[in-house]
Amino acid sequence: MANTQKYTTWESLPDTLTALHISQFLGISRRRVYELFQTHVEHGGIPNFEIGISKRVDKADFKQWIMQLKKKKQS
Repeated sequence: MANTQKYTTWESLPDTLTALHISQFLGISRRRVYELFQTHVEHGGIPNFEIGISKRVDKADFKQWIMQLKKKKQS
């Protein structure tokens, strides 16, 4: 059976995130998430790490990334 859980709250997200988790949470495409993985963090990219060829994001890093974007928008 396929996993049909939607990730729309902080509590629903696992500690280690995939592009699917992030795309569902932000309401953007997985392709856009992968583009953000390719973008350097200093230029707004999502901080991530690799396990083999798979990209993953620590939940704490993702939350901090969002807070930085919000702070930058307010300045």
